[in-house]
Amino acid sequence: MDLSRRRKLSSHVETSSMNDIMFFLMLFFLIVSTMVNPNVIKLMLPNARSGKAVMKQTINVSVDAAGAYFLDREPVTSATLEPALAQRIAGLESPTVVLRVDSSLNVQKLVDILEIGNRLKVKMVMATQAQQSSAQ
Repeated sequence: MDLSRRRKLSSHVETSSMNDIMFFLMLFFLIVSTMVNPNVIKLMLPNARSGKAVMKQTINVSVDAAGAYFLDREPVTSATLEPALAQRIAGLESPTVVLRVDSSLNVQKLVDILEIGNRLKVKMVMATQAQQSSAQ
């Protein structure tokens, strides 16, 4: 009869490399999450002496209550608006057209100007007036 004790097996899991794995997983998810939304990281970009400042050029197109068109305070007709606007944006790097349309006009005048901007492939922004809250 063998009365010797059996050797007990220990179930030990080696976890020394677990820290490295978790670090690499965390680093991977941080990198992937910044690729999904690139605006997450705010950077202060360095200055360059040879670079030029790019200013956004704005051109104002206004339509008053009588239906008269103005291109940067110069009166134009609806027929000459597109060629005059094309001449103004020629040579500008990133022009933006600010639309100032009277609120009493119908929407068709606004749509006509937006179609002209679409044909010229220019960015258009509509100017609005901020609502004043009434004190109660």
